[in-house]
Amino acid sequence: VRLHSHDVRYGSGSGQQSVTGVSAADDGNSYWRVRGRTAAVCERGTPVRCGQAIRLTHLGTGRNLHSHRFTSPLSGNQEVSAFGEAGEGDYLDDWTVVCSGTYWARDSEVRFQHASTDVFLSVTGEQYGRPIHGQKEVHGMAASSQNNYWKVMEGIFMQPSEVFKAEQYHAEL
Repeated sequence: VRLHSHDVRYGSGSGQQSVTGVSAADDGNSYWRVRGRTAAVCERGTPVRCGQAIRLTHLGTGRNLHSHRFTSPLSGNQEVSAFGEAGEGDYLDDWTVVCSGTYWARDSEVRFQHASTDVFLSVTGEQYGRPIHGQKEVHGMAASSQNNYWKVMEGIFMQPSEVFKAEQYHAEL
């Protein structure tokens, strides 16, 4: 299932832009940009550390993956939405990358834990009807489980910066 969004608002809860899960591999509404946490600069090409707070910005709408203490419409877990304008939102857009090792590796599974409420970004089996028929509810769950692993499927991947490479491979003489 791919993390997906589009300019369709929830009919309950926050009324913000919905975030869902879809199976289609060729849908442009499933592209997200990894950015630094709110009010932080993230240099392009800098690897993301496990335990680092980030924002995920939806490419199509410019809104950030967001969560807050509203109840999700189908499962009753915590609502996950897309919020803000042109990539600017608030501190509730910050997610911590939970992974093994030092850095988030492109081909490894990760979890995203909401920095303010501690829920994990999750998708289970609940499916919407109209107007987003068949799409799965994405929500925040308090406990880690198999339902909250995510993996990058496609995208534009930046090579690590020269400074980073020097830090990794430099040995004092």
